[in-house]
Amino acid sequence: MTSDSRVGPPLFGGERETLRACLDHHRATLAMKCEGLTDEELRKRSMPPSTLSLLGLVRHMAEVERAWFRRVFQDNDAPMVWSDETDFQAAYDAEASTRQEAFTAWEAEVENSRRVEREASSLDAAGHQPRWGEDVSLRMVILHVLMEYARHNGHADFLREGVDGTVGA
Repeated sequence: MTSDSRVGPPLFGGERETLRACLDHHRATLAMKCEGLTDEELRKRSMPPSTLSLLGLVRHMAEVERAWFRRVFQDNDAPMVWSDETDFQAAYDAEASTRQEAFTAWEAEVENSRRVEREASSLDAAGHQPRWGEDVSLRMVILHVLMEYARHNGHADFLREGVDGTVGA
């Protein structure tokens, strides 16, 4: 990995500013874990029979961003990127994927998510989570996505270590 250029969250700040910064920090962490790797290295699986790879994590997080921001606040029927059957596991199988394909989809969903968050009147803005059949707040959505990144960035540490011996961050 190259040098760490991530911007950390503020030590003091409002709730929205802090949540936004924490989420962006975790997004940047996933991107950093993938820096400098070839498509082949990004597709390297943790261990058979698992399909988990860094590229699979990027694809999965594109689906997570889409499911929680686009489907909840914009279009409850928006299709998934890599599955016709609402199968979040399908994104993990990146065997035929490339960095360009995965990162283009992920970056598009991240930009859409940022726009949704910026345009919302408050963290209490409500959207409808179609899988649950319930309304949820933007605050809950941001926290859920933040926890997804935190969990998967832990996996990314081990995946990156398996590719080149780099640990931590």
